[in-house]
Amino acid sequence: MAVDILIGLQWGDEGKGKIVDVLAPTYDIVARFQGGPNAGHTLEFEGTKHVLHQIPSGIFHSEIKNIIGNGVVLDPVVFRTELQKLQDRGVDATKNLYVSKKASLILPSHKVLDRVSEEALGSGKIGSTLKGIGPTYQDKIGRVGLRVGDILASDFRDRYNKLVERHRKTVEFYGQTLEISEQEKDFFEAVDQLRSLQLVDSEYMINEALQNGKRILAEGAQGALLDVDFGTYPFVTSSSTIVAGACTGLGVAPKHIGEVYGIFKAYCTRVGSGPFPTELLDEVGEEIRQAGREFGSTTGRPRRTGWVDLPTLKYSIMLNGVTQLNMMKADVLTEFDTIQVCTHYKLPSGEITDKVPHSLEEAGLQPVYETLPGWKVDLNKIESVDELPEAFNNYLQFLEKHLQVPITIVSVGPDRKSTLRREAVSA
Repeated sequence: MAVDILIGLQWGDEGKGKIVDVLAPTYDIVARFQGGPNAGHTLEFEGTKHVLHQIPSGIFHSEIKNIIGNGVVLDPVVFRTELQKLQDRGVDATKNLYVSKKASLILPSHKVLDRVSEEALGSGKIGSTLKGIGPTYQDKIGRVGLRVGDILASDFRDRYNKLVERHRKTVEFYGQTLEISEQEKDFFEAVDQLRSLQLVDSEYMINEALQNGKRILAEGAQGALLDVDFGTYPFVTSSSTIVAGACTGLGVAPKHIGEVYGIFKAYCTRVGSGPFPTELLDEVGEEIRQAGREFGSTTGRPRRTGWVDLPTLKYSIMLNGVTQLNMMKADVLTEFDTIQVCTHYKLPSGEITDKVPHSLEEAGLQPVYETLPGWKVDLNKIESVDELPEAFNNYLQFLEKHLQVPITIVSVGPDRKSTLRREAVSA
């Protein structure tokens, strides 16, 4: 069997959690391969909204094993809170949740480092969620970090103190002091709970499952345009958000990769700083924000909004080898008379291109739009693809023609029931 992978194709917040929840019943294992508590996967069913930060989105299916892979950075305090919220809703995640011993630990001092380093950037700040993600990945790459497996060692406290002392010196370099005594109490209590869970060598668990014919779905956090190598650097996350990250974040060989589901919104959003060619800073952008409830599920920050951007989508599709596209939040654009689609960029030289340049921040870069008619039909009330209005079908076919990948799932509302499967029309 193969590992199918679900990837966000924009700047995150595409709705990956919902699609994982919809697809999960056909899989034996759902595994998270990168990111940390900066990610917020929102699922909505039976009239209730559920937000997950570190736990895989298959957790609401008791028969499915859920794995937090080695590529994830784990905050034990946030993790404990997530588990409790699930318990309060009648979900005992401890029975079907497994945590890689090689996943990295976020310490209280990592969060302080995140804050002081972001403050030091001044007007050039990245837009970090200040959850300690970047500093934790820095320690991982610097070969000084702590991992989940370390909490089982008899000298864990000594290892912890050694790393915190290192962080203390860095914070003092920025002219501040490291005050984390109150946070440490919660941290070590959460670590005690973490020790009681199913801590595993997840790379063996996943590969043995493959050998036994099990179906595995890997989910990432953020989106391809936030990838540390190929995203809008330096305004990116600190991990590999593309398909290649699933191989290193789970210990899966490339030959085992099967379907790649690329998730995108019918428009675009972005949180934090960084280039955004199709951003709308007018009442249209605000209308999309309000209709789409575009506020961060982790931070509550208003998301920047804009029209769909095909050059960046094509770029993400290329990098990930996407085999199927899933469009989210199509219902948000219901009220617009016309829909704008960015098909190319006009560079400062006057050149027209559909390729993503080295820097999207380049002064004078302009999106080139094509205008399509809106559908003016409440898609949220549609239960079958046969009921979709002609103008919306034309929009889908227009995108498929440019992207050369079929759109097989269309989401027309937040609930898991508002998900339409379709046969794509050949381009």
